[in-house]
Order: sequence, then C-alpha cells, then structure tokens
Amino acid sequence: MSVPRLMLSSLAGAGRFCVLGSGAARWKSVRARNRRGLSDLHPQLSPNQGFRDSPSWLPKNRSEPRSYITNPKLATTLVQILQKENRNRHQLFLECNPGPGILTQALLESQAKVIALECNRTFLPHLQSLRKKVNRKLEVVHCDFFKLDPRNSGIVKPPIMLSETLFQNLGIEALPWSEDNPLTVVGIFPAKNEKKILWKLLYDLYSSTSIYSYGRVQLNMFIAEKEYEEPWSSFSVYNQVGGPKKSKNKEPLEQINKQNMCFIQMTPLQNLFTENLTSVNYDIFFHMLKQCFMKRHATLMDHLQSLSPVNAVAILKEIEKDGDMKITDLYPEDFKLLFETIESFRESCRWLFDDCIEDIIL
Repeated sequence: MSVPRLMLSSLAGAGRFCVLGSGAARWKSVRARNRRGLSDLHPQLSPNQGFRDSPSWLPKNRSEPRSYITNPKLATTLVQILQKENRNRHQLFLECNPGPGILTQALLESQAKVIALECNRTFLPHLQSLRKKVNRKLEVVHCDFFKLDPRNSGIVKPPIMLSETLFQNLGIEALPWSEDNPLTVVGIFPAKNEKKILWKLLYDLYSSTSIYSYGRVQLNMFIAEKEYEEPWSSFSVYNQVGGPKKSKNKEPLEQINKQNMCFIQMTPLQNLFTENLTSVNYDIFFHMLKQCFMKRHATLMDHLQSLSPVNAVAILKEIEKDGDMKITDLYPEDFKLLFETIESFRESCRWLFDDCIEDIIL
C-alpha cells in the first residue's frame, strides 16, 4: 500500500527546490488547493551535472546503490542555501554518505564543522586524509545514517549504529525542544526503501526517539520527486494566523539519470507537541491516520463514526468541518486538529481500533 498523499504537518518550512529534466514540476496527482504553501528554493544549475551513481569500481555485490554529489557548483549552491537557513557560520553539519567529499569540502570552506557518516569503507581513506588537512573541523565515522537505531535488533556493528552511542562519542548533547536545532543533517535519500525511511523518521519524530531525542534536528535531503509529491506535497508553511503562505514559482534545474529529484528542508515544529498530542499517545495518532487512508474516499462523517464513540456531530462542530467532505480534502493541520479534538473529550473511551491494520505500514 502506498504512503498517503496527505500527511500530518509536523515540520516547519518544508521548503524544496526541484532537480528536474525539462519543464516545470508535474503535479497532476495533487489537488490544486493542496499544492499551496510550499516554500520553493530554485538555484540555477548546469544541466546533466552534479550527481553520479556509485562508481563502477565499487564492489559489485552492493545491494544498495547510492548517488553522490560530484559537481562543486552544486555543492557551493547547497552550502549557500544551508547557510541562509542557518545563520551560525560554525553550525554543526552531519553529512550522510558524502562519498568523494565534494560537499564536505564546500562545507568546510564555509567555516562549518562537519561530521561525515560514510557507510562505504572505500571512501573512508579519502575522507580521513581530508580530515588531516583541517584542524578539528571534520570527524569521519563509518556509519550509515539511514540505518541508525534499527528496530528489533540485537548487537549492532558499523556501519549500523545506535544514535546514543554515536552522539555520545562525538560529544553532542541534547537540547530542549524549545531551542534551535542542535545540528543539521544533509544527504541524499537512498533510492531503495525511501518510503520506509520516511516513515521511520516520522515515528522517531513523534516518539522523540533516535536523533529527535537530541532536539529539533533539521533534515536537508534530496529525494525522488515521486516520493516528494506523495507524502510531502501537503506539508505547508503556516503563518501565525493559520493560513498557508504563498509558494514561489517552481523552476526546472537538472536531470539526474532521467529521474527527477527534489531538495527538501525539514525542521520539526516547535509547537508540535501539545496537551493532547504527546510522545506518549502519538501511536494512536498514527493509527488514526492509517485507518483514515485505508478508506481514503470515505466521508469525514463515516470515518468519525468508525474512529471514535464520541459524538461525531460534536466533533465536526469543534473542528468546523462538513461531515460530507472527503478525507483527502483535509489539510495536514486538519488531521492534527481532529486528533487533538477527539483527545480533548473526557469520555472514558475515545477511540475505536481496527486490529487488522495494526501492523500495516502505509
């Protein structure tokens, strides 16, 4: 089953720029009203340059081919974007699978401190040699960021690691959720298992575990356009009065092996957790989402009657929605509001569960 197109609005500033072949981004599958609110970044890049797949000289038995940034111009553009978002020139960056280190070097030249997490031993000697040239500004660790904190695992060994061990070894301390992000993560999502990685990050975020136990960690990632449009297309940048901000124009940038990619910046909302949505009851929230998107063409009233024994008319009045509207017509913020509204009722039983979808990953 595919990931639901509408997702909870848990991240602030889900800005992106598209890396496209030709023409504008394709949004045919996204309703016009749900396309708004994205903060687009669109640097000019040379066509057909910037990324490469795993080199041919790497071991042939690698099951997870990866892409790497190989164009210095693209690396410089990314650094400019990252510095614009993070005004602290000495910001700590955690770079995922830097490969040849093109972006690593650009970050170092901007006076940033970098922790390079590289899962492929082949690149480690080069990164280690680069580390010797810069004084304490670069740390190199044999680690796969996308396999941090595996679930249901016993003893782990590099490149698989526990975030607690990794961060303790690097001297990274947790920050309160109310403060700025403790570090900035940058990388390229592996083409394999993008959906699973995205869902794991969401679970980690809402449970305040893994990297999010250290604070509001900001992710800056390249992701396939098709995956971006599906789960992230409705992440909106909301202003203080709750309305979505207008988005800038999308602009074609670059073709990567005939596959379009987007660069997204994701920072957890400072007010993500509330009295009625916490890192304790988040699993009920996720179950609500799963149950909604199992029947995505049903009306809101139908869903309310199957989700909760609480009076559906009272819920609709609280959230100011029409019961005849489709669940796919809701904004991401609406799902969060719906959950918090049901949780705010003081009935002894507030939720009905469909056990058959308990283990489904959408």
